[in-house]
Amino acid sequence: MSSKKVMNYVGGEWVEPENGGWLDVENPSTGEVIGQCPLSTRAAVDSAIEAAAGAYPEWSRTPVARRAQYMAKLAELLRENEEALTRVMTLENGKSLPDAQAEVKRALENCEVASGMPTLIQGVKVMGCSFGIDGEVLRLPVGVFGMIAPFNFPAMVPFWFLPYALAAGNAMVVKASEQVPLSMQFVGELIDQTGLPAGVFSLINGDRTAAEALVANPNIKGISLVGNSKTCRVVGRKCAEGGKRFLGMGSAKNHLVVMPDAKVDEVIRNMITSCYGCAGQRCMASSAIVAVGREMYERICEKFVSASREVIVANPLDEVVAGEAMVMGPVISARSKEFILSMIEKGCAEGAHLALDGRGLVVKGCEQGHFVGPTVFTDVKPGMAVHRTEIFGPVVVILQAETLDEAIGIINEHEYGNGASIYTQNGYWARKFKLETLCGMIGVNVGIPAPVAYLPFGGMKESLFADIKAQSRSVIDFYTESKVITERYWQEQ
Repeated sequence: MSSKKVMNYVGGEWVEPENGGWLDVENPSTGEVIGQCPLSTRAAVDSAIEAAAGAYPEWSRTPVARRAQYMAKLAELLRENEEALTRVMTLENGKSLPDAQAEVKRALENCEVASGMPTLIQGVKVMGCSFGIDGEVLRLPVGVFGMIAPFNFPAMVPFWFLPYALAAGNAMVVKASEQVPLSMQFVGELIDQTGLPAGVFSLINGDRTAAEALVANPNIKGISLVGNSKTCRVVGRKCAEGGKRFLGMGSAKNHLVVMPDAKVDEVIRNMITSCYGCAGQRCMASSAIVAVGREMYERICEKFVSASREVIVANPLDEVVAGEAMVMGPVISARSKEFILSMIEKGCAEGAHLALDGRGLVVKGCEQGHFVGPTVFTDVKPGMAVHRTEIFGPVVVILQAETLDEAIGIINEHEYGNGASIYTQNGYWARKFKLETLCGMIGVNVGIPAPVAYLPFGGMKESLFADIKAQSRSVIDFYTESKVITERYWQEQ
């Protein structure tokens, strides 16, 4: 296919930014160059923020019902263009078509939830909080916000923030991931079709230079970021120094606990999807299994390894496999593959048993692709590097615990607390797990406990750098300022 040059969207127009060069965008399945991303300079980023700051005053005064109509229109356009956007994401990200389709659905669902902003943004009023005095809390927009997007969900993750920020009356500048800029380019074209006033939404492209310029600009009131915990900590500190709001969603190591009463065959099918969907490159992917009891541990090891061998690894756009429900594509880049392989080596060196080795996998016709096959370690002990580290690839570790308390302890002692699930039919065990496990998102017989759009999304501990979570009514607190009014009126004489 021909290579597409990515543009910035500033002030309602597509512009080729002042930039420090171009970065090739690869199809990770084949290594083919499919696009070029501009490395926007600080000046280019500042111009986008300036346009947003100019658009904000009038947009903030636009009636909330009218602002919400744009989000409803965007949801409609996403639905109409679902197939085309799905293929763009699969092409540049490498995830399967069903995974990309599910991502588009989550994006448009967030638009639908944000369309309810006239209700979501309502404040509170207390009549007679004292003698002849009433109290009121107003929720008002703040200004211009920035969003730094990750590569793994190029269309969905920005929608944890974007529709809520805009519908609440703010302007927003999104920096797309330089690894997968074509998806947000497509989304930006749809936003342009809504007729949204110029400057209210801007899209910039680039690398770390562009991200740092976004964070540093004094007109930016807050930053939302999805990335690793190390990056979240650095950006969070810079935001604090600049008096900006910050909502950072960091690294994860999600655990699946299997109790002795679990329905093993159903559990295995569920685990395979959870662990290998998107090649393990999602913040909700499970990468650690804790089996309770020796008998269950041995059954899970045998059956999970066997099922992992059957996972189809291929170019997701290959027509032969495109209709399959579970296809695992490549990891995003040669650099990611190199890191994953280094972690497999480390696991072997630590004494974990490599029960299934995904190294050396070659997909016919995709010899330049970045493929790693399903990889499983057994005999893993808590604290090993393969257990501590977010590998962000198709590498799964299996641990044994003697009791549910021990399994919960393994999770709670881990630095990350994004998500965790338990497989059981026992209500007491499920309740104990829900209450005692230190993770922000909990599943019961669900391999991917990702909440729907009208519930908040976010973890705990080193997985979340904020006291507010993404999407739903929860994130509106991030995008509004509470103004408290105390008023009294005397009767006119």
